[in-house]
Amino acid sequence: MAFNYRFATLPSSLLVLLLLLEPALGALVQQQPLVLKYHNGELLKGKITVNLIWYGSFTPVQRSIIVDFVHSLGFPRTPLPSAASWWKTTENYKGGSSSLIVGKQVLYEKYSFGKSLRGSHLLALASKFNDLNSINVILTAKDVAVDGFCMSRCGTHRSTRPMNGKPRTAYIWVGNSETQCPGQCAWPFHQPIYGPQTPPLVAPNGDVGVDGMIINLATLLAGTVTNPFNNGYFQGPPTAPLEAVSACTGVFGSGSYPGYPGRVLKDKTTGASYNANGANGRKYLLPAMWDPRSSSCKTLV
Repeated sequence: MAFNYRFATLPSSLLVLLLLLEPALGALVQQQPLVLKYHNGELLKGKITVNLIWYGSFTPVQRSIIVDFVHSLGFPRTPLPSAASWWKTTENYKGGSSSLIVGKQVLYEKYSFGKSLRGSHLLALASKFNDLNSINVILTAKDVAVDGFCMSRCGTHRSTRPMNGKPRTAYIWVGNSETQCPGQCAWPFHQPIYGPQTPPLVAPNGDVGVDGMIINLATLLAGTVTNPFNNGYFQGPPTAPLEAVSACTGVFGSGSYPGYPGRVLKDKTTGASYNANGANGRKYLLPAMWDPRSSSCKTLV
């Protein structure tokens, strides 16, 4: 990545020196490995059930896009590059593979807690299931506000508190940002709210909000299995960690830089951008994931 200097204020001799050194300096920065430290905690490995909790109004097509995505992560019989090959990178973390299967699904179409949720509401929804080796995923509809949504986050992963003999369970929340903040939580399928204003990509499933949810769900699923209880793999403080995918924010293909997601594939019929094939003929755009073997952000294309 090139450095940007304010050349107008520099003496000509220093300007020439900086121009000569710029490629070398850029190479030095790029060669520095990204390291996520393992903090010796529990990881989620083996067979993991993903329970889906739908809060608010989702169409059957929207639900099928997300269900197919979770299926795709454990469905190797799809053409490469695939969602399954993307997920396979999690095997390079300690403890072996994490195999995801779709479990129970519950619909809360009557907005039991209203349309403005706090963290306590998410915890209550996540506590509906207490299965061993499971992840409860709360998906909120486009008309549901959640504390911190859009301002600082597009989703999160946490865990329930063990009590009355029930185990601690990991859970995820992801919101549909279509009408609230697509420039923040559905990029690169929408113009960003800040930074370089590059043209948005065409969403592979024709739904900017849900295709954006896929990116955030993928990010959080990877973060959950590799750092479920804040003592797994991460960089930085445990209260605001950089994890398996969040450490590679904004990278979807080779040659990416801020404001440009990188080189990805394009469907010849629809013009949609994607980098992963999935189950039932689906296509998805998935973010880069940190690979412990190379200490770098790994892309599918």
